Amino acid sequence: MAPKAITSPVPDSLYPTLSVLTLAIGLVLTASFFIYEATTSRKTRSLAQELTTGAVASVFLGFGSLFLLLACGVYV
Repeated sequence: MAPKAITSPVPDSLYPTLSVLTLAIGLVLTASFFIYEATTSRKTRSLAQELTTGAVASVFLGFGSLFLLLACGVYV
């Protein structure tokens, strides 16, 4: 039995599109996080909302960076 080649679940042609899309979503979420921090008083802030927004933005920025590196030919 011959071994199977490892292939990506995402086609290579979608890397640039996915990088732009996920980085844009991540940057919008990061901006909304900063706006929330700047406009909300200390007494009315919600730790759960801050952690959720920060975590989701981090995930999108991480995947966006990964797809950007893959689109540029840096295989990680």
